[in-house]
Amino acid sequence: MTSLLRPLSLVLGTALLAGSLAACGSAQTGTPAAGLTAAVAFYPFEFVVERVGGDLVDVENLTTPGAEPHDLELTPKQVGLLSTADLVVFQSGFQPAIDTALEQASPQRTVDVADFVEFLPAGEDDHAEEEHAGEEDEHGALDPHTWLDPTNLAAVAEHVRDALAQARPEAAAEFGSNTDALLAELDTLDKELSAGLANCSLRTFITSHAAFGYLAHRYDLEQVGIRGLEPDAEPSAARIAEVQQIATREGVTTIFFETLVSPVVAESIAHDLGLATDVLDPLEGLTDASRGSDYLEVMRANLAALQKANSCS
Repeated sequence: MTSLLRPLSLVLGTALLAGSLAACGSAQTGTPAAGLTAAVAFYPFEFVVERVGGDLVDVENLTTPGAEPHDLELTPKQVGLLSTADLVVFQSGFQPAIDTALEQASPQRTVDVADFVEFLPAGEDDHAEEEHAGEEDEHGALDPHTWLDPTNLAAVAEHVRDALAQARPEAAAEFGSNTDALLAELDTLDKELSAGLANCSLRTFITSHAAFGYLAHRYDLEQVGIRGLEPDAEPSAARIAEVQQIATREGVTTIFFETLVSPVVAESIAHDLGLATDVLDPLEGLTDASRGSDYLEVMRANLAALQKANSCS
């Protein structure tokens, strides 16, 4: 009996050892498993890194879904992640908490969108009256909402591709292929927006805060923000009166509000003027209330809302 058991145990032990060695060999010589970690400042950059990195990158969004990214405060764990992540994607000047933390952290590699995207002055496409009325905006301020022009997000994708390829050279081809697919989708979106907003009876739209300067600039619209760049700044009575005058003079049909900002002021102005309200999403974060499951879908929902409000054909 004993003589029979010993060979069997020897066979089982040898099989387990061989399986273990084979697994180790696969981990060392096969296709790399997901292991890169990217920390991203807020949703649009999460979308890009997930699409470019695919299964090879774990993405950590520093802004909790549904939270206002302007007001981000980092936890100690998040601060630590900035030092350990293989890649940090952010836009300096937009979220002070991240800028401050990165001064102390030593990230392995970063993509700072502010290094390569051309910023627009705040209010560039607004009516002239706004240049003197937006008391909450500092003179000479730059609009940080770069991602609402799809061509800017395409540039982000290319920089993320290069950074990830540097972190894992053996996966460079996969990152490149993923990026090409995303660039094609962003190009299609850009063409849809351009065609869909080319022939509109109205060129002016009014929204709760001036987040849509890049969209307006790209597609030849005029943005009027009830608030300036800061979504939680309370507009003055004079500013509200001015927005009402612009709405009446331009024949505006709709006052837009956002998913992450209280709609009370927008609804009040619309009620006083007998206008409709609708959502125009600045895509600073996704929630269950978002009109789409990703950047592309929400931008198309924005297009549909603008087409309806501005009588576009």
